[in-house]
Amino acid sequence: MYLSILSFLAEATATPAGAGGILSSPIVPFAAVAIIMYVLMIRPQQKKQKELAALIASVKTGDKVVTTGGIHGIVSNVKDGTTLSLKVADNVKIEVDKSAIASVDRPTVAANAVVVS
Repeated sequence: MYLSILSFLAEATATPAGAGGILSSPIVPFAAVAIIMYVLMIRPQQKKQKELAALIASVKTGDKVVTTGGIHGIVSNVKDGTTLSLKVADNVKIEVDKSAIASVDRPTVAANAVVVS
C-alpha cells in the first residue's frame, strides 16, 4: 500500500519543467488578490471621497450640515479659504473647517409645487 502511494507521488512530481505555464507562476494569485481588493475596496472609497469633496465645494449659505465631531448647524457664511461659519443656536456661531463636514442636508424648495385641495 505504501509503495503505491509513493509511486503515485513520484509520478505526480515528475512533470516537465516548462509544462506549468503562466498559471503555475506565484505572481498570478497575488495579482488576482490585488485586482479584487482594488475593485471591492479602493475604488468605492475613492468614489465616495470624490463625491464628498464635490459636496463640500458646493456648500452654500442656508445648508444644514453635520460635522465629523457631530455638531449640527446651518451654514451662515461660506468664506473663500478653508473655513465656514455655522449657526448652531440663537446668537451662537462657530467657525469650522470645510474638511470637517461629514454630510450636507439641503432644504428642499418646492417652487413649482401645486397644492390640490
